[in-house]
Amino acid sequence: MSTVPRNIPFSGARLWDSLMEMARIGATPKGGCNRQTLTPLDAEGRALLARWGREVGLTLTTDRLGNMALLRPGRDPSRRPVAIGSHLDTQPTGGKFDGVLGVLAGLEVMRALHESGTETEAPLLLINWTNEEGARFSPPMMGSGAAMGAFNEQQVLDTRDPEGARFGEALEAIGWAGPEDPAALRNLEAYFELHIEQGPVLEREGIDVGVVTHALAQQWFDVVVTGEESHAGGAMSHRHDALVAASVLIRALESIALGAGGDGRATVGRIAVEPSSRNVVPAVARFSVDLRHGDEVVLDAMAAALRDKAAAVAEERGVSVEVTPFWAFPQTGFDPVLAERLRVAARARGISFRDMPTGIGHDAVYVARQVPAVMIFSPCHGGISHNEAESITPEWAEAGLLVLADAVVATAGIARS
Repeated sequence: MSTVPRNIPFSGARLWDSLMEMARIGATPKGGCNRQTLTPLDAEGRALLARWGREVGLTLTTDRLGNMALLRPGRDPSRRPVAIGSHLDTQPTGGKFDGVLGVLAGLEVMRALHESGTETEAPLLLINWTNEEGARFSPPMMGSGAAMGAFNEQQVLDTRDPEGARFGEALEAIGWAGPEDPAALRNLEAYFELHIEQGPVLEREGIDVGVVTHALAQQWFDVVVTGEESHAGGAMSHRHDALVAASVLIRALESIALGAGGDGRATVGRIAVEPSSRNVVPAVARFSVDLRHGDEVVLDAMAAALRDKAAAVAEERGVSVEVTPFWAFPQTGFDPVLAERLRVAARARGISFRDMPTGIGHDAVYVARQVPAVMIFSPCHGGISHNEAESITPEWAEAGLLVLADAVVATAGIARS
């Protein structure tokens, strides 16, 4: 790895100021952000990033899914870009740092290179991926997934949110539907993504940076329990209560995850009942299931245990239970050469680090299917994320920035006169 000059003014303070300015867009009373994808607030955040990019000479292109790509030319036009990316969209009750840290740290790399007049051999590309969160349009990571061939572009454009709004029309409405082919973003030399850990390990161990070696496999399901609606005043012995049956199955998910070992995760994030009346026994309960594990064989066994328990609950409770696969991706390894480049950068800066997996999906997981990719984690307080209380320190942000910057610049190469 080439030596990165220490006169490039990567600024943790400037990064922090930018994070706080972006956080004002969609700020919530409890200190978080509600800047959901393809809303006017998302458009406002995008416009701010675009303006900051223009100020340091970046050229913006936008593709048909709204993915933003801001290019800084390199001396060698034959080389493919070295990219930095993440996302600006948030959960409805999201924090200031999830995704945004990675985008604005990438911007700070560009700013510092511009300020110092440093030219890289390879071009650099800053990417803001559309709809990483999946809070409004599901599944998540649509922009990166479609760009890397995991999703069909037209199906993404036709996806509707819970209120019936179509993705493509919402994108047009906020003015961020571009002409470019999303698949062009596969033409990268390397991809780096800095993100908050969204877990407690780094903070608990007092470590500054995580080098993410792989992502756990995931399987998502939709579950529908169908019973029989009846009057709330009727006898308990004759009920076929869909919600009670669903609650038994949901409770069993915790045991399934715990029984799978330390990597096992099971989450129910959405639940709805019909007819949703105070004095009617629910006839239908619908809920989501999110299963994760680092071993795909074990994950398959967790999914089988879910189906077995669903069949048992159906028989015991006199209801029907339908378990339908919704979305999945396999365990994904990140590029070992780029991971080692992060370790070298951390050692050179005297920044503590450890290797670790991610149990959470990120844009980098899809990018890694087509491009050498790697992730860096910064600690977050208590591991709290997807929550208005999400918080990090300026020092943690700066440590992640410096490791990211040095590895990116070393990968792109400094142009020598």
